[in-house]
This record gives sequence, structure tokens and C-alpha cells, in this order.
Amino acid sequence: MHDESRATPDTESSIDPFVEHRRLLFGTAYQMLGSVADAEDILQDTWLKWHAVEQDSVEHPKAYLVRTVTNLSLNRLTSARATRETYVGPWLPEPLITAPNAAEETEMADTVSTAMLVVLETLGPVERAVFVLSEVFGYSHGEIAGFLDRPEATVRQISHRARNHVQSRRPRFDTDVELRSEVTDKFLAACRGGDVNALMELLAPDVTMWNDGGGIVTAARRPVHGDDHVARWMLGVLAKPVSAGVELRPAVINGELGIIGVVDGYPIGAVTYDLVGGRIQNLRFQVNPNKVSGLRAAGEEQR
Repeated sequence: MHDESRATPDTESSIDPFVEHRRLLFGTAYQMLGSVADAEDILQDTWLKWHAVEQDSVEHPKAYLVRTVTNLSLNRLTSARATRETYVGPWLPEPLITAPNAAEETEMADTVSTAMLVVLETLGPVERAVFVLSEVFGYSHGEIAGFLDRPEATVRQISHRARNHVQSRRPRFDTDVELRSEVTDKFLAACRGGDVNALMELLAPDVTMWNDGGGIVTAARRPVHGDDHVARWMLGVLAKPVSAGVELRPAVINGELGIIGVVDGYPIGAVTYDLVGGRIQNLRFQVNPNKVSGLRAAGEEQR
């Protein structure tokens, strides 16, 4: 997983446990919070705490760091939930550019998908922490109990409840890489050509589209339903003067092929989607300018 952080100085030794486990720490924070910026903040706070303690007295540095990240993320998630209640329009996770072969490099490829992060949002903070630590990173209930200062029996109950909750809502979509690439190419061609019929052929009849503009940029504040409404809304937006100069590019986002919108080489938004029977079932547009930090590295690389 791509895990940029502004927390660690470039001069930090590679043998520092924080650096050694940085990928794990970022992944834990990101999957708990669904926010690249918040995950980076958590890493910075963790780094400060790590370098404020007598490190020689820490018997298990990795466990100490994971515990610190987990509890900082829990605090941040609890406060963030209150903020999201007043959020303008749909709230979507921050997109994260991942390696093209992310599915081969990490077992987190499925759980880091945008669809899964949306499901994790329906869990309570502690349930989400237990699920991520257990199901994604493979920690035992006893280890998680130590991280959270809770009885192991309680953690086991929480884990069972969270797993059942996620499984009942877990998205089941097409995972064929070649099919997704073919649909993406056709989707881009239809959008660039303004072809509403070609676009509708790619959309499931009951497709739903969500837009996260955060009240900062123009975006639909309610989900848009149906292939005709979604197609015409999309092409209508692309035809507006405000969309002039926007270039659509394929990119691997949260472990799956998606699309980023770029202006003068700078990413301004992301499109992720789910496929069912070869058609797009769900479309998610992340255009909140405060939530595209996970796209910036890709934009810089393509300048």
C-alpha cells in the first residue's frame, strides 16, 4: 500500500522500529479512518510519542506502535463521527493511489477498496478497530485486547459481531482485471466523446452514483439513481465550462482500476466503481479538494 507520511524526517535510520513498521501503521490508521490526511496526522503523533519514550524500556516496539496508532485513531474516529453528521452531501473515503499489482503485493487489496471502506463506515469505532486488526492484519483476540485494554472475551464478542456485520454488507462484485480494464476504456471513451448511449450501455439499470464535494465544490448532494439520470448528469457536468481542461486518466485507486481527473497535471478528483455482470453498479465521485491528498503523488509522477 502506498503510505506517504510527512511524519518521519528523511534522516531517520531504517532500523528505527517506526520506519520498519510504517506501512503497517499507515494501513491501520487509513483503514480505521478512511482518510489519508488523518492517517498521516496519526503517524506524526505516533512518531512523536515513540521518540518521547525511553525506547530501550519498550519490550515489544511493534506492539507499542500498533497500540498507539490504534488508540489515536479511535480518538480521531470518535470525534470525526460527530463532524460527519453535519457533512454537506454524501461522505466518501479519501481515495488512495496504490501500486498496479497491489493485489499481489498485499493481502489488504480487498479491504482497502473504496466499497469496503464504505462498509467499514457502518461499524462503531471499536468494532472497526477490532475488525481491521483481526481480519486485515491477523492479530489475535488476545493481542487486540492488549491494544485496547479490554478483556479478551469482550474483544472476541466484538470481533464476531463486526465480522457478521461486514459479511452481511460486504460487496460482491466482478473482480476480473481484464473486464475492468475493458469497461474503464469504454467508460473513458464515452465520457470524452459525450456519447450518452454508449455510457448507458456500461451502466447497470439500477446504478447509483454518489458525489462527495463536501460543500466546497459543486456536486450532487444526494445519490443519483438510474442509468439514464446518471449518464445525463455526468455528461452534463463534463460539458460545463468549469470542466474545461479536465483530463480523465485511468489509475489504480484503492487496489482497483479507476479514473482520476487531472487539470494541468494536478489531480482534482477520483472516480471509483463496482462491476456486476460486466456493468457499473455503483459510481463514486470524490471531488472534495480537501480529500485528494492520496492522489497527488500520481499527479506529480505524470507531470
